[in-house]
Amino acid sequence: MSKIRTFRDLRVWQCGMDLARLVYAETASMPDAERFGLTSQMRRAAVSIPSNIAEGYGRQSRKDYLKFLRIARGSLVELETQYELTISMNLLKQADRLVELLAEEDRMLQSLIMKIGAK
Repeated sequence: MSKIRTFRDLRVWQCGMDLARLVYAETASMPDAERFGLTSQMRRAAVSIPSNIAEGYGRQSRKDYLKFLRIARGSLVELETQYELTISMNLLKQADRLVELLAEEDRMLQSLIMKIGAK
C-alpha cells in the first residue's frame, strides 16, 4: 500500500476522474437538444465528484474533508439519477462500464465517509 501524498493518490479520486471522463464520452452522443439540459447537468455532476474529493482533502481538516466527501456523494447520486433518466428516455444506451464505475465510486465514498467520520 503506497503512502497518500496528495489527493491524486486517493483511489476514490482516481475512480471519480475515470467516471467523469466516461460521462463526457457517453454524453457526446446525446441529442443536441440536450446540450444545455441533461448533458450539461450530467457532466457538471460528474466533474463535481473528484473536484469535491480534492477540495476536501486540500482543506486539511477532518471536518471539512468529511463535508466535501458528502457533497461528492450527493453529486454521485445526482449523476446516477440523471443517468437512469437518460436510459429510461432512450437518450443513451446502458453502458456497463459506467454502471460499474458508479457503483465502485459509491462503495468507496461510503467507506471513506464512514472511516473519516468514525475518527
